[in-house]
Amino acid sequence: MHHVMIIGCGFGGLEAAKALGGKPVKVTVLDRTNHHLFQPLLYQVATAGLSAPAIAAPIRRILRQQKNLTVLMKEVSRIDPTNKQVSCEDGEVFDYDSLIIATGATHSYFGHEEWAQHAPGLKTLEDAMNIRRQILTAFERAEDEPAQAGEWLSFVVIGGGPTGVEMSGTMAEIARHTLRGEFRNIDPTKAQILLIEGGPRILAAYASDLSEKALKQLTKLGVKVRLNAKVTHIEAQGVWIGQEKIPARTIIWAAGVQASSLAQSLGVPLDRAGRVPVQSDLSVAGLKDVYVVGDLATALSHGAPVPGVSPAAKQMGRRAAANILAKLAGGTTQPFRYIDYGSLATIGRSSAIAHVGPFKFSGLAAWLFWLFVHVFFLIGFRNRLMVIADWAWSYLTFARSARIMQSPTRPDE
Repeated sequence: MHHVMIIGCGFGGLEAAKALGGKPVKVTVLDRTNHHLFQPLLYQVATAGLSAPAIAAPIRRILRQQKNLTVLMKEVSRIDPTNKQVSCEDGEVFDYDSLIIATGATHSYFGHEEWAQHAPGLKTLEDAMNIRRQILTAFERAEDEPAQAGEWLSFVVIGGGPTGVEMSGTMAEIARHTLRGEFRNIDPTKAQILLIEGGPRILAAYASDLSEKALKQLTKLGVKVRLNAKVTHIEAQGVWIGQEKIPARTIIWAAGVQASSLAQSLGVPLDRAGRVPVQSDLSVAGLKDVYVVGDLATALSHGAPVPGVSPAAKQMGRRAAANILAKLAGGTTQPFRYIDYGSLATIGRSSAIAHVGPFKFSGLAAWLFWLFVHVFFLIGFRNRLMVIADWAWSYLTFARSARIMQSPTRPDE
């Protein structure tokens, strides 16, 4: 039986696996974790709004009905497209007939990898738990050391994309509302949240009028935004913009991403971000039966670059699976055509922006629409129920349901 191997079970890999269910192929899914993660809500875990199980589900549970599919928790170290083999970190080697690579992207520090220890990014559950611990611990340290409260209560988010905007807005809500009245030596509402963006506006991928509305909503929440500001150095106790040092004990990186390093083993030219340029049917030129989907791929649709968003990854996963089945049936592959369902970004409580088709709106209406969309696309009834309950309680009380820290690790350690 034709063996299809899928590396990575994010949005693209999961949709490819689903599309191959019940088909006359053998499917093996390899992922370094045991869960599928709903990344658009990862910042909610990082800011104590949701617990990890609310936005993640075991891969085996999701795909349990597909009898032609095997799931293995493996980290792939190398791909040999010539011999059609995949090598894993534990030394095990797998043969494949067709390959779908969906390993996504990770943080990019633009050549300054030493910054990572002081400014963690947000891509995994581990990242989210680490950032949550740093944020909450900063308030605890300020209460314990009120003389240094200014430094502990200074938070910097680098990068004005959706993640940076969502993080900074939610952190402002935590300081202004959630923690109000809980401390005796400090006033949490005095916390300073600074969002640094290197370009002329935040949410640069959105229409300029929506970016401006998002900026106003952030400012109303108490977030200070600095535009056209290039970070030149990061250390444990602050961020440098040129010759100016901004003291801060908690720094979060949301400024850039780079493709998974696994792409380098394919032996094909990559773009500047390490992504794999793919042909119209999502296959890789010069490689037989290899498809790349999601954030790892540089793809065009209708002559325009496909954005690195979850709907695009899902559509790419389904198209790659369909093309494999078409070839097996003796047919021809079809080009990928991205359908843009719109863009959403939340800024804070009752604040969001949305661009859906010809419609652009912001504020409460956009926020309610954002809530509906994210709950709808969560996997599993239990996850949806947990998120709705947590959000309803948070909206009514300003409380955040996941403020438990695993250990008292200090942000500067």
